[in-house]
Amino acid sequence: MATLPGIARPGCGAVAQMGERCNRTAEVRGSIPLSSTTTPPPPPITTAPRPAVPSSGLVPRYHRRRDALQVGMANDPIPAATLVVFRDRPQGPPELLMVERAKAMAFAGGAMVFPGGRIDPGDHAIATSPADAAARVAAIRETIEEAGLAIGLEPVPSPERVAAIRARLHAGDAFAAILADERLALNLDRLVQFARWLPAHAHMRIFDTLFYLAPAPVDALATVDATENVRLVWATAADVLADADAGRVTIIYPTRRNLERLALFANYGDAVAQARAHPVTTITPFAEERDGATHLCIPEGIGYPVTSEAMTEALRG
Repeated sequence: MATLPGIARPGCGAVAQMGERCNRTAEVRGSIPLSSTTTPPPPPITTAPRPAVPSSGLVPRYHRRRDALQVGMANDPIPAATLVVFRDRPQGPPELLMVERAKAMAFAGGAMVFPGGRIDPGDHAIATSPADAAARVAAIRETIEEAGLAIGLEPVPSPERVAAIRARLHAGDAFAAILADERLALNLDRLVQFARWLPAHAHMRIFDTLFYLAPAPVDALATVDATENVRLVWATAADVLADADAGRVTIIYPTRRNLERLALFANYGDAVAQARAHPVTTITPFAEERDGATHLCIPEGIGYPVTSEAMTEALRG
């Protein structure tokens, strides 16, 4: 079983229980250093009714979109895309952009995740090449919505234009119409494929998620959307793992495995090189008996330094 040097982990990679968490939405205090506020295509998608609005009063963005929300049936995987945004530093490992999901959200409520979400019908309409174009479009769109960062837009829009684009997306305007109005094009090559995760849960919502890497725009200011997410941080992968082990934040199994992999890299270039050395394969965690206990595992040899965690400690997602 592989282990990650330099990160103290009990047993086979315990997921710490959620502890006390700072309630401020603009800034997080604790051991995570902050410097901002608070290869196959996806499977076909089919139409289903929109989920109910959470009782907390937080209204997810998909309730405000005019386009019908496209999801699978009860046990069908929901196509999704996620963007891991890097911010290199002169000294020390790169910082990554992460957001904390509102506790009321059905998926990964209260957990720290990378910006991302479902692939909408409009994402397919914007681009058809390469094969994963819709996922790349979704990753770019969701990062604008959730963090106010415009990655892959050309020419690079000003902060004021990004804020206006974000407001229109939150209001439900189609991304294609916004791009046309703003005379902006998408450079999908700015995103680098990193991973594809497809858990196999019974009686749980399943996402078929493509992960991408991208560098942060120069001097860009990220801000939390305060709808589906309640705070935003820039932090190193090792710091997020340490805070999870200490119970200060919650991370689900795929996020933990990806953070352990991301902690290997000294900069964005190193991450891209390793990603290209390991062609994307679909990762479906599986249960296996190891050392007298059931573990949740992923395959060896696909770039992940830790590939097993005791099932009793794994927070599935």
